[in-house]
Amino acid sequence: MKTHEVGSQGLTTSVEGLGTMGMTAMYGTPNDVESTDTIRRAMELGVTLYDTADMYGPFSGEELLGRAVRGDRDRVVLATKFGGVTLDEAGRITGGPNGRPDYVRHAVEGSLRRLGSDHIDLYYQHRVDPNVPVAETFGALAELVAEGKVRYLGISEASAESIRAAHRAAPLSAVQTEYSLFTRTVETNGVLDTVRELGIGFVAYAPLGRGVLTGQLRSLDSLPDKDWRRTAPRFAGDNLAHNLVLADRVRAIADRHGVTPGQLALAWVLAQGATAIPGTKRRSYLEENVAAATVALNTDTLAELDAAIPAGEVAGERYVPMAMQAIQE
Repeated sequence: MKTHEVGSQGLTTSVEGLGTMGMTAMYGTPNDVESTDTIRRAMELGVTLYDTADMYGPFSGEELLGRAVRGDRDRVVLATKFGGVTLDEAGRITGGPNGRPDYVRHAVEGSLRRLGSDHIDLYYQHRVDPNVPVAETFGALAELVAEGKVRYLGISEASAESIRAAHRAAPLSAVQTEYSLFTRTVETNGVLDTVRELGIGFVAYAPLGRGVLTGQLRSLDSLPDKDWRRTAPRFAGDNLAHNLVLADRVRAIADRHGVTPGQLALAWVLAQGATAIPGTKRRSYLEENVAAATVALNTDTLAELDAAIPAGEVAGERYVPMAMQAIQE
């Protein structure tokens, strides 16, 4: 697995990381044994970046990851997030996004404890708090860096304006936003231009379009009862039917290149200079995803993929309205 610099503050990771949200939240029944085996296999394959958040579970995502890497902490880059929602000590959601300095300190202590580590390598503000200036939140985060509890800072689903404000208060290493052939808003809303200008790394979550781009998801009937995609607008009725047609175009291109659709979709994200963090709890899918890092795409193939899914062609919002309100686009 190749490595690269993420931003200009000194952070280096594998070009492809592992997203762990689905191991304990959102995608059906957890399987801690298989998930742990997947994390351990990822380490064997050279994956160094592991992404979680306090709200995954809540809390159980960090706990699982902490257990899985115990004894090999120096081999991994642990990334977690705070403030996507307000959580109490029991993991109950008691409010929306929270960027208050006192909450930042509360959140980091809990994450350190659950991860079983004395530091967090990459710490993201999960969602921007509309009631707290970003500079105030990142002023508190800068103090955590000075204390050695956090090494590098990031922000997730933030606007170009918020990214600039955060970076002025404390240098950012990474901006994390959904990005794939299906979700390309960051190309037109100034986010990609801003991170490139400021020397901030870009980390793409959901690079496989929540599974549609792999070709494996053809119907909601194949999803577990508790899978959140059953309620997502992009997967509803006519929207899903329309989007599957787009995914089939990617499959046709992949077939000609002798790779899987998911590998082609991941290779496209990597070709944009992003760090991709596809999520899976299965070793078979992990190994398929990791192999995408060796797929080289020429300019003709990149242009063909751009034409296969034109901007604005995907049907349906990526989240329900309440969740979309927390995203700065």
